[in-house]
Amino acid sequence: MSTFKAVYATQQDGEFDASIQDLDRASLPPGEVLIRVHYSDLNYKDGLAVTGRPGVIRKFPMVLGIDLAGVVEESSSPAWKPGDQVVVTGHGLSETVWGGYSQLARFDAGYLVRLPQGLTLKQSMAIGTAGFTAMQCILALERHGVTPASGDVLVTGAAGGVGSIAVAVLAKLGYRVAASTGRPELGDYLRSLGATTIVDRATLAAPSKRPMESERWAGAVDTVGGDTLAAIIRALVPTGSVAACGLAGGSALNTTVFPFILRGVSLLGVNSVYCSQADRLLIWERLTQDLSLSLLDSMTQEFPLADVFDLGEKIIAGAIRGRTIIRIPE
Repeated sequence: MSTFKAVYATQQDGEFDASIQDLDRASLPPGEVLIRVHYSDLNYKDGLAVTGRPGVIRKFPMVLGIDLAGVVEESSSPAWKPGDQVVVTGHGLSETVWGGYSQLARFDAGYLVRLPQGLTLKQSMAIGTAGFTAMQCILALERHGVTPASGDVLVTGAAGGVGSIAVAVLAKLGYRVAASTGRPELGDYLRSLGATTIVDRATLAAPSKRPMESERWAGAVDTVGGDTLAAIIRALVPTGSVAACGLAGGSALNTTVFPFILRGVSLLGVNSVYCSQADRLLIWERLTQDLSLSLLDSMTQEFPLADVFDLGEKIIAGAIRGRTIIRIPE
C-alpha cells in the first residue's frame, strides 16, 4: 500500500477544511510500529474536530480520529510483532498526533495497548475513549470511597457514549443509578442499561441561588459541566464525589466553597488523554470484567468512514445515542 485513505484536516489563512484524501505512505510521521487500522469510533471530541470547532486540533495538517484498533504490520520494537492486535487511545491523537481515521497509522511502541482478552477489535472501539473515560471516572469514585452502599449515583449525559457505558458498568457493580438526559424518549433505553431513575436534564440544571441543596447524590459521573456540574456539587451527600470529564454544557463553573468545606465533597477531574500505562492496563482490565458485552453491542452502531462528517454534526447536536463505530475501508 503506497497510498492510504485518511480524514485529513488543514487550515489555511484561518479556513478549516477536512476531507477523505489519498495520502502517500511516506507522509506518515516517524514511529516504531506501523498499524493497519480496522476500526475507529466517534467521540464528542471527534465531532468537534471533524466539524472544525476549536479546542481539539492544535497542529495542522492533522489526520483526525482520537481512537483506533488494528493489526501491527511492521515493527522495529521488540515489544510488538506483525499480526499483534492493538488498541490506541489518548496520547494526543487528533490533537498533536495523527489519529485513527486512517487506513495506516504509525506510533512509538509506548502508545499501544494489546487488545484486551475477550474483546474483538470492533468491541474495543465500541468502548473506545468514551468507555475508557467512563471506567476512569468510576475508578476515581471508588478510590474516594463511593460504594453501592453509599447511596444513589448520578450519570449526566447518560444517553451519550460515556454516559451509556457508565450507567451499564455502575449498574452491574450494584449501584443504584440515576440517569440524567434531555431526551425523555430514551428512558426505556437507559433503563435497559440498568438505570433505576431518569432525571430530566433541565430540572437538574435549573438555576439556583442556594449555596447547597438537599443531599441527593453519593457520587456522580458528569459529562456536561457548567450549571449541571454546579448543581451536582450542591446536592452531594457529605464526603460525596463527582468525577468530571466533559463540558458539553459549558466550561464555566459557578459555585461556592460551601459544599466543600461544610460537607467535605470532592470534585475529581478526569483526563483520559495523558494516563499512565499502568492505569491504562487497569482500566481495560476492569472494562473486560465489569462491562456486559451484550449491553455494549446493544448500544453500538457501525458506520463507514465516509459518514463521519455528518455524524460529527449529530454528536455535537446531542443526536447520537450510545456508541458509534467507524469502519475503516480495507
